[in-house]
Amino acid sequence: MPEIDRKTLAILRVLDRAGEPLGSSRLASELSNFGVDLTDRAIRYHLGRLDEAGLTEPLGRQGRSITEAGRQELADASVSDKVTLVISRLERLAYQTTFDLATRQGQVILNISLLPAEALETAIRVMRPVFLAGLCTSDLVAIYQSGQNVGDAQVPAGMVAIGTVCSVTINGILLSHGIPMQSEFGGLLELAGYEPVRFTDLINYGGTSLDPLEIFIKGKMTSVTAAARAGSGKVGASFRLIPGAAHSRFLQLAEEMAQAGIHGVAAVGQPSQSLLEIPVPLERIGVILHAGLNPAAAIEEAGIETTSHAMGGLVDFSELVNFRQV
Repeated sequence: MPEIDRKTLAILRVLDRAGEPLGSSRLASELSNFGVDLTDRAIRYHLGRLDEAGLTEPLGRQGRSITEAGRQELADASVSDKVTLVISRLERLAYQTTFDLATRQGQVILNISLLPAEALETAIRVMRPVFLAGLCTSDLVAIYQSGQNVGDAQVPAGMVAIGTVCSVTINGILLSHGIPMQSEFGGLLELAGYEPVRFTDLINYGGTSLDPLEIFIKGKMTSVTAAARAGSGKVGASFRLIPGAAHSRFLQLAEEMAQAGIHGVAAVGQPSQSLLEIPVPLERIGVILHAGLNPAAAIEEAGIETTSHAMGGLVDFSELVNFRQV
């Protein structure tokens, strides 16, 4: 696909996520999260073409908003283009993670789950067992009310947003300590007695336009609540790789992360050995991480409709509180 089309798709995606009109300066800032760098002048040029095509609508000083035709264009976009943007965003956010384990300051990556405001109390109640069982990346959360900005978007009227720590934060923390973590698969991890048994479903990160758990949640394929309460069920998890030489250092950092409230490590393999029957390349170690969206899966299982976005954006660690304080 030509580069101009990639830029057009990125502009439409930013406008769609924003939920409000955006001017060219704000668009330029948000586009950087997708690895697209455009000047205000270039953005105005592309917006003019989008206006002509009926994909965006000019609203004077407010900026531009996406039209229904624009949303349909996003839905019809080829998988390969969506994948390019998702992979770029994952890598960029991991690199931009600035959380320091020693000072417990800096930015972490949040998943964002939108739900009706009147359902918040029930949602908090059904998430509680998931946090207590440790079946997520962190027991730290953030709540955003209607009209507040979080990540790339504004919380719509009548809705609230629950932010949970995304497991890609762990990629970023490790990277800052010189350990590259490679994200391989997202999937459904079967638990028995709270211990990982096997992956029942796997989606390669390089072959999907959505975060795998977003797919599993909407497909009603999880049983996170049952796993949290009784130790048996299917939860979201990811399979990642680190260098074999980093084994000892990784275990040390995992302990430090847990002390800071980031405890998403479900299993760690041995160098060059398969983990839960998944082959591991030579001089690599398999690592399984609980998905940060597992609490959102429990909300969906309770019959509350949610709209979840993995890697919703970067926020300061100081904005998060222990779920017990919510």
